[in-house]
This record gives sequence, C-alpha cells and structure tokens, in this order.
Amino acid sequence: MAELKEARVPDIGGYDGVPVIELLVAVGDTVKQDQGLVTLESDKATMEVPAPFAGVVRELKVKLGDSLAEGSVVALIEPSDESPAAPAPPPADAQAPADAEAAASAQVRAAETATVVEPVEVAEAPDKLAQRAIDAGADSAQEAMPPRTPPVAFTAEELMPGKVPYASPAVRLLARELGVDLMQVSGSERGGRIVKDDVQRFVKGVMQGVAAGAVPAQAGGGALGGLTLLPWPKVDFSKFGPTESRPLSRIQKLSGANLARNWAMIPHVTQFDDADITGLEALRVELNDENQKAIAKGGATKLTMLAFLMKASVVALRKFPNFNASLDASGETLVLKQYFHIGFAADTPNGLVVPVVRDCDRKGVMQIAAETGELAAKARDGKLGPAEMSGGCFTISSLGGIGGTAFTPIINAPEVAILGVSKAAMQPVWDGNGFAPRLILPLSLSYDHRVIDGAAAARFTAYLAQLLADLRRSLL
Repeated sequence: MAELKEARVPDIGGYDGVPVIELLVAVGDTVKQDQGLVTLESDKATMEVPAPFAGVVRELKVKLGDSLAEGSVVALIEPSDESPAAPAPPPADAQAPADAEAAASAQVRAAETATVVEPVEVAEAPDKLAQRAIDAGADSAQEAMPPRTPPVAFTAEELMPGKVPYASPAVRLLARELGVDLMQVSGSERGGRIVKDDVQRFVKGVMQGVAAGAVPAQAGGGALGGLTLLPWPKVDFSKFGPTESRPLSRIQKLSGANLARNWAMIPHVTQFDDADITGLEALRVELNDENQKAIAKGGATKLTMLAFLMKASVVALRKFPNFNASLDASGETLVLKQYFHIGFAADTPNGLVVPVVRDCDRKGVMQIAAETGELAAKARDGKLGPAEMSGGCFTISSLGGIGGTAFTPIINAPEVAILGVSKAAMQPVWDGNGFAPRLILPLSLSYDHRVIDGAAAARFTAYLAQLLADLRRSLL
C-alpha cells in the first residue's frame, strides 16, 4: 500500500470552527483531484473541501457536526498513479505571473462555492486563465483547466441572497444532473438548507404525479404549489407554563403532509344540505331487529347508515360522472372512471386512515356493511395493506356517531369530491299542514372547483338527499 497522505482544509477566508454539514465520500471511495470530500457551512456560505490529489479514501477524520478550521485534517487518501506530479518550481522571472494565476484560480473557486455568486468575475476569469495558460506554453487551455459545466446566464435579481436556493455545491450538481429547479424544492435542514434527500424526495414526488412545487415546506418555509410561505414560527412554549413533547405517529406524519398539500393545491368549496332519513333509519332498525339473533351469533352484520350512504353515493356518481373523476398530473385532462370504489374515513388510535370498498355498484347494502366492518377492524389493529387504501373514487367522512352539525372535509387527492356527514337529529319539518318530527342528516360536500361548479354541487347534494329520503329512487 502506498503511503497515505492527508487532505486538509484549505484557506477558507479566516473562518474558524466551521461545522461539517455533509459527508460527500465514504471510506473506500475513489476520488478525483478537486472532488469534494465534505461540505462546510459558515454563517454566510457553504463550501466544499476538495481532494488535493486523486486516490482512494482510506480514512475519514471527521464526522457530521465536527467544527473545522484551515489546516484541519479531513481524510487520509492513498494517492493513485494518475495523481499529477508536483510541478517544478518556476523560474524567478516567472514567479510573479504564476502567483497572479494562482490568485485568479482561488478567486474562481471561491466564487463557485459562495452562496451569492458574482457573475462578472465567474464569466471572465476562465477566459483570462485560458489565455494565460496558452501564453505560458501549455498544450491547450483545456489541459490547464479542469472541465467546467456550461455557463448559465443569471440576472442580478436572481442572484440576490433571498433568491438563491440554500444548498451546497454537491446538491446543486445533483439537481442539475436530475433537471431539478432548486427554487421549487423546500429544504428540510436548519435555515431551510436543501440536502440530497430533499432533491430525491422532490423527484420521487414528481414521478408519482405530484405537481412540481408541491413538496411541503418543513423547517424553514418555502414554496408550496407556487405559494411563498413564511417560516413556521418558533416559540419556546415553556416560557408560558408546563409543557410536554409527544412525537406524531407515522400515520399522522403521512396524512398531515397529504392534507397540507391537498388543502393548499385544491380550490375547496363546500356545499351544505340536509337529508330526511326518517324512513331510511326506520328500515335500518327494522332489518337489524330481524337479524338480531344472527348478529349476536356473528352470522350477520349489523347495518350502519354508512352502508346506505355508500350505496346511494354510487347512484349519484352515476348520474353526475364528473364527481367520479380525477385530474391528471398536468391539471389539464379529466379522467372519468367507470368503476365505483368508495373510501371511508376510519378513526384509529394512531390517526386517520381511509380504507376503500371496491365495486360498491355490484354489492348489496349488507355486503358493503360487512366489508366496512372488516376494514375498520383492520384499521384499528394497524393491519391495513396499501392495496386496501388505494384506488378510491369518492370518500365519505362520517362524524354521525360523535356530533356536530356541519364541517368542511378536505378532499382526498386525486379525487375531486368528498362527502362529510354529521350527526342526525330530530327536527320539526313543515309538511304543508303542520310541523312533523323528522330525522335530518346534515351533509357537507367539499369539491374541487377546477372540475365542479357550484350549480353541479348543489344538484349532486339535492339528488343524494332525495335518494336517502326514498331509496326507491335508486331503482329508477
């Protein structure tokens, strides 16, 4: 094994105690000369520590969070045969031009690693260096200079500190290779800094059909669906009284990100209506009474109002097909579905999930009730599979067993509507001759206003209310 040589932190402008925020290589990696080893972050800029020669990394002397200064040892590298030999000392009369060239090279490297780039110096320095290399007798300017990415035209406005994405050079290079606009990526690290995981998460979201810019802002604000968001307020709540920290469950984290995206990106409007379910509730109670013995022995399922709601929703979706649709990723094409998979919101100890009952148009109310019971039990036990929560066309969120009179449910993208159901209550209703007690069920329909207008939503809820008042209409 060849003698190991040290890779040290070069001149970083007099900074001391600069933390390591990113490890760009691992032990055993083969590196080229000037390839970044680690990324440092000062209070004004991020910078990479380059490898002084090509070789194989045999030992890393630093870890994330370590504070370094000029001269600190970063890694031990076994030089490769391709490492260029040390140049002979230049003649005395050539020493001044060489010093000037070294100073110019240092300025170019500093410009590349700074957070705010001065475009004039970056654009002119390579040409001047190339000319000097030719004048010095180099075979070509290309041999005298490392390969560079093509220059990018910037405007002064784009180079203002508030306009430049906060990311290290390595992350910028990754973004360029993947064709990602860092202005649309939200950073998850301190101060909104963008790391490789943020870029990869953004690309994954786009590949899965999430519109560009829809990655939720985390620690430091950012762009969400084209909106510029302020950073989340940081408050020390313990100053005001006793506190307790409790981490969110995995389901809450996932659903929270989805809900934030859906609320920000879908123009929600909610249509409210009432349905007279007096006769339907009487039928439900009668059927349960008839099957009481079978239900007690586990041979039959107790009917719930949810099963009737799902069956009635299928009939309404047939009549109003735009409600059984989804916008494609471009937001310009409406995909109309010929199947009827209905989801329902299930409250579990770990958070909200949405199981899906497939082909509700081909199933009776009893079978739908049995499946919703099975799926709800699996949801409470945390045993739902991904296939049991995907493919939904329309979602029902029922709070009827708890209370309330109305609410605004958030649409479950990529669906275009969701039905909220509150607690039914007896109310006096005028029948033409007098007031009669009727069981009234409040309906709250949230819809995507890009696809559905207010008149269509009002017709949908009115028709659904008619179905629930008299299910014989579903046979027409």
